[in-house]
Amino acid sequence: MSFAWLKSYMPRSLYGRAALILVLPVVTLQLVVSVVFIQRHFEGVTEQMTRSVSSELALLLDVAAEAGSATEAVAEISPLASALGYQARFAAGSEIPAADYRRWYDFSGIVVRRVLDERVPEVVRLMLPDDRNVTLFAETPHGPLRIEFRRTRVSASNPHQLLVNMLVFGVLMTVIAFLYLRNQLRPVTRLGRVAEAFGRGQHLPYNPSGAVEVRAAGNAFLNMRSRIERQIEQRTMMLSGVSHDLRTPLTRMRLELSMLDEAETEGLKRDVDEMERLLEEFLSFAKGASEGETELVDPQELVQELVADMVRSGAAVTLLPPEGAGRLRLRPVAIRRAVGNLLTNSVRYGERAEVSVRITDKSLRIRVDDDGPGIPEDRRDEAKKPFARLDPARNQNRGSGVGLGLAIATDIARSHGGVLRLGQSDTLGGLRAEIVIGR
Repeated sequence: MSFAWLKSYMPRSLYGRAALILVLPVVTLQLVVSVVFIQRHFEGVTEQMTRSVSSELALLLDVAAEAGSATEAVAEISPLASALGYQARFAAGSEIPAADYRRWYDFSGIVVRRVLDERVPEVVRLMLPDDRNVTLFAETPHGPLRIEFRRTRVSASNPHQLLVNMLVFGVLMTVIAFLYLRNQLRPVTRLGRVAEAFGRGQHLPYNPSGAVEVRAAGNAFLNMRSRIERQIEQRTMMLSGVSHDLRTPLTRMRLELSMLDEAETEGLKRDVDEMERLLEEFLSFAKGASEGETELVDPQELVQELVADMVRSGAAVTLLPPEGAGRLRLRPVAIRRAVGNLLTNSVRYGERAEVSVRITDKSLRIRVDDDGPGIPEDRRDEAKKPFARLDPARNQNRGSGVGLGLAIATDIARSHGGVLRLGQSDTLGGLRAEIVIGR
């Protein structure tokens, strides 16, 4: 049997699920006990007490039926009713209500009426206006007899006390248990918050605490974070060292070529320029995600500066009106590099580009649209891999990249806990690249 349909009704947060696990058994137990209590107390006890009263009522009605007249019936019934704790008198037909009366939540009244119908069929009307008095009307040969007595004769007094106690103490114990449970879950939520911050490139201080299992998970996270940071540092140092070491022989080669005939060395100089550009891209890729420290940044101002630089360089880049406002904790150097790569690609493979920034309560979105040939849908994932060059799908007349621009942007977006999405532009018809970062 599949319970997949229950997933949409289940809480998503850890607190919500823990509260459900805590509250559901308590509520179920109280419902079961309440049903048993109602069945036993309201039905069993009330039925027994009403049977006793019905026997006394039958006696009064028999005495009234054996009397010769209404006057004799009153004389014989009054002392007997007084001795049994009843008030009895003959009533006019107009005094008889049109129907029985009881409050909608008076469940014991249902049992009283059922027992009286079985044992004293002469009772034509039963009035249960409150928890103190009972009034009934019974048919006799001398006319309708009105009988009044205390409600405690047919049902137990204060039957709601057990339910009230169950409810009060159930709520009290649930609150106490929830406070304790929240204290136990706090280390788990703190670990999740630190892990999420690390996924966005932020290094928050963390000291494992809580239960043994939570401490073990916290220590494992710290070890993992240290290994990842060490690996990133080693990769950056290695690539930076290689790029730096290669600059010296390239510089010597450029100096040697400058001493030769320019006509003979034109091709070699282009190769040297290409190698230097490759080294710059390698160094950018090595720095990429870890470049700079996180700080509160206004993304709109950052993008506006980038667009202004592109326009001054002669590129046809338009900044659309921003949506929303706010400051986010980002690595401005890395974000500037990622958006700069997207803008460079857009003007390299297209004639013009449009940039838009949208800030909401949940996310930041930086979108770049161009009017170039775009990237086929089946090759978009490949385009985000390092050293991927999709020149056949792009405009080669604009020059060829190294294949690290989109890879750097993807790495930077991931380091901020976001993603780089590639699609087709609805406005310009070319490539749409957008960086989406959750807040």
